[in-house]
Amino acid sequence: MPTLLRLRAAALTVTAVLLSTVLAGCGDDDTQDENLTRQELSWEDCPTPSDAQGGGAAPSPLPDGDEWQCATMKAPLDWDDPKGDTIDLELIRARSSGDEGARIGSLIFNFGGPGGSGVTSLPGFAEEYQTLRTRYDLVSFDPRGVGRSAPVICQNDQQLDAYFQQDATPDDAAERTELLENTVEFNDACEQNSEKMLPHVRTTDAARDLDLMRQVLGDDKLHYFGISYGTELGGVYAHLFPEKVGRAVFDAVVDPTKNGEQGSLAQAEGFQLALDNFAEDCVSKTEECAVGDSAQDVKDRIATLLKDLDRRPIPGVFPRELTQTAATDGIVQALYSQELWEYLTQGLQQAYDGDGTILMLLSDSMNGRSENGEYDNSTAALRAIGCADSKPRYDAAYVERRLPAFRAASALFGDAMAWGMIGCTDWAVAGAADHPDVSAPGAAPILVVGNTGDPATPYEGARRMADELGKGVGVELTYRGQGHGAYSSKNKCVQDAVNGYLLDGKVPRAGTVCT
Repeated sequence: MPTLLRLRAAALTVTAVLLSTVLAGCGDDDTQDENLTRQELSWEDCPTPSDAQGGGAAPSPLPDGDEWQCATMKAPLDWDDPKGDTIDLELIRARSSGDEGARIGSLIFNFGGPGGSGVTSLPGFAEEYQTLRTRYDLVSFDPRGVGRSAPVICQNDQQLDAYFQQDATPDDAAERTELLENTVEFNDACEQNSEKMLPHVRTTDAARDLDLMRQVLGDDKLHYFGISYGTELGGVYAHLFPEKVGRAVFDAVVDPTKNGEQGSLAQAEGFQLALDNFAEDCVSKTEECAVGDSAQDVKDRIATLLKDLDRRPIPGVFPRELTQTAATDGIVQALYSQELWEYLTQGLQQAYDGDGTILMLLSDSMNGRSENGEYDNSTAALRAIGCADSKPRYDAAYVERRLPAFRAASALFGDAMAWGMIGCTDWAVAGAADHPDVSAPGAAPILVVGNTGDPATPYEGARRMADELGKGVGVELTYRGQGHGAYSSKNKCVQDAVNGYLLDGKVPRAGTVCT
């Protein structure tokens, strides 16, 4: 999996959670697999988020005053042994706001990552999905290994502070050795703290959880809205259970034909495109661009800043300094959404004056760090799920051979994307495949929405996903816009197409373009 693939990373929190608290042995119960599909969920008011979910307050009431409800669903730890131990998966829902007779069922969301908590994400996007709520219960969940669902835990908060301050783009042998040693330490901590979960967090496992969820929620078909990595999860589900696909939408689409290296290279190109667009937008405004006189000047000044930070970091969020790595992460985070471009401009202005506060706050958001210094478990889950899914393993020598190609894709982001590939080199669990199988002959139509300006899941992936799903299944829609995803842009054409399919079953014409 591409190292930086995630949707709208949020500054949440994390702490160590003992695996024994979420594993419940079920012994030799021969009927457990049947009992799991028949389990009844106990929906209650949602608690405050756990440390692994990010902490903070319980979700605020919905716009109409209704309360969010949460429940725990049991699933097999090992889907190859469904009568064995179970884990608890955390769910959240908003009951349908429409008439009961108009209700279609549950619409299940996955907001990406891998490693993002759906339980904390869905309430934050409630306003965006009010129209869909008229005919669906809106449901999301923490996938296995994430948040409150048997979270993978690796390093503690102090160790993660150091991990994210390291030089992620080594310039010499000493820096390269340090990066490799830090990677091994991180991966060893994952194995030490989460050994029992690591073999069981593959996307195929999560897809089977989805089908169990469908049955427990009482739906004959899975109605699904997948975003970013959620499109890969949805594609794997469609491959495994094509006859169970209901109305499904994939937005910010992962390219299922690429392996880890190819995906990382595509992201380098995607974020470079987003940076180009940011620079052009800045200088095209009627007022003076605060961070450059021309688009090239904007990019040149950023490149100079990063080189200077490599030699001499500047004050960030006390007591931490803004390093080259943290600044790069902050810039990447801001490029996920056009709404964040103004903060990128402000952060660059500050940094040029010797103050790294805004860029470091953006970096913290990217890495799941809250203001009180605690991390959620999104980084650990991202590593665990990506390494369990992706078969290729890349060592330092291979990365060095491939650096020219990555630098050609992006002078600014190429090195970071290339060196990110070493994350799985010494992972304790073998990767499943070069890339996911999403072929789904016989499935209902799946609306596949690609954004031409998407940095994290480049536009070309939407066409490939539609092709791989199969003729008559993948229906491509193009949005000519900026940022990660299309529906959240509030573009009326996109939202009308998505709502028309999910609410009324109207499949848009393949090849529809929204501007």
